[in-house]
Amino acid sequence: GPVPIGGADSIITCGLGFQAEYPYEKKFISEMHTRHLFNVVWYALAAIAVLAFLRVVVFRGSPMVALVAAVLFVVHPVHTEVVANVKSRDEILSLLFIVLALLFAVWYSRRRCIKLLAGSIVCFALALLSKEYAITLLVILPLTLFVFEKLDVRKAALTTLPFVAVAIGYGLWRLHVLGPRNPLSDTDIQINPYAYAGAAQKLATEISTSLRYLKLLVWPHPLSSDYSYAQIPYTDFADPAVWLSLLVHVLLAVGVVVFAIRRHLLAFALSFYLLNLLLVNNFLFDIGATMGERLIFHSSLGFVIALAYCAAAVVRRYKVSSGSATALLLLVTLAAGYKTVARNRDWKNNGTLFLKDIEASPNSFLVNLNVATILCNRTDYEPDSARRRADLERAIPLFDKVIGMQENFVLGYMNRAIAYLKLGAPDKMEADLDAVRRIYPIYPQLLPMYYRAAQLYLAKQNVGSATRVVQKGLQLNPNDPDFRMLAAALDSAASTGKNEVPADGAR
Repeated sequence: GPVPIGGADSIITCGLGFQAEYPYEKKFISEMHTRHLFNVVWYALAAIAVLAFLRVVVFRGSPMVALVAAVLFVVHPVHTEVVANVKSRDEILSLLFIVLALLFAVWYSRRRCIKLLAGSIVCFALALLSKEYAITLLVILPLTLFVFEKLDVRKAALTTLPFVAVAIGYGLWRLHVLGPRNPLSDTDIQINPYAYAGAAQKLATEISTSLRYLKLLVWPHPLSSDYSYAQIPYTDFADPAVWLSLLVHVLLAVGVVVFAIRRHLLAFALSFYLLNLLLVNNFLFDIGATMGERLIFHSSLGFVIALAYCAAAVVRRYKVSSGSATALLLLVTLAAGYKTVARNRDWKNNGTLFLKDIEASPNSFLVNLNVATILCNRTDYEPDSARRRADLERAIPLFDKVIGMQENFVLGYMNRAIAYLKLGAPDKMEADLDAVRRIYPIYPQLLPMYYRAAQLYLAKQNVGSATRVVQKGLQLNPNDPDFRMLAAALDSAASTGKNEVPADGAR
């Protein structure tokens, strides 16, 4: 049924749930299908650009290997979030323009047409405007020219100089517009997942997380929209996974040098993987997230290039028949496609996504909070009282878990208070409101919630507790008309010896 207008039991009425409050928000939601469509279009364009780059540059003379790498890139399940999440369009556009910048630069080196160089520079600028990942081109571009076009180091560096100028100009413009980067909050785990970690713990966790990214590319299961605090637990240098990750990535870095000396395409693949990973694993600067599937989008291109090359080498080395190789590729493509389609269903809306992801990320602060809030929200629409109660009783332990992770989390206390309100438990509701009052006494919804707690006490004929809550409300705002009227009704009942006051006070 519809949400009761003005109903005291509605989390939406209290303005604490996920809802569109303003016209521009409603417009944004109403046009969401269009945004999803454009994400698909941009992803398709990025796939075409990747295929062209692979055929023209990386696997020049081996179109089938280029096709295999492109197919593996397109169907990889870890890319589901990039396409399904409209806010990840910057990832898609960034990679699209990076690939085009590389492609135009290679064409320029072959044809010496100034228009191609201009096109490459423009694409580089657009890539920077999409996301700063394009800064890696200052290393990847000369390496590309050195490895694939056989330019010497000096010529490759000179070709890159205009791009350096663009990067400097972009950096100055960004600093002018946005100012210096603000440091992350020391204590808010929602924006700083390492808020409770020591320096050694933070570094060790970042190193081990880099291996988790590689694992997701090799075996993309399970997938989750969130890996924030505390889904990935802090670790230290006593953890073997930290040293394994360090060993793997040092070997990959050494591989870049060895293969670059040989002008081998794996130098490009490994450097593309590592440089983009370096921007998202919190080593250079804190990004406000432990890890995320969308963040590995760029590095995945280097991964599939290396994978396609190694697969082709195995096929040649062991003389695998074309039929067997095709069958294996088809099997991998079907498996990846099935996983992608299944995962797309999870991204239908917030409810389907987080209710699914709590299975993969049961310890995530944000996932627990979102699931608890969704369960509490949907009781406004659920006609079955047993289901409403079941959802609320499932939501409360999740709120407990979230508050246990961050004791001063006002929204956790407030949303749990609303769950207790719906369950008819004014004493527990009052305790949560007292916690909010202690942490953030001017919270906008605190006073109305105290009023609802008083009403709930009165509905249970608990006049003493209602009086106590009314006094708390008057302490917050002595001139609040609702509390003054309710206090007057309570005083009148006390003076006449009545033990009952209507639940709606003096209204």
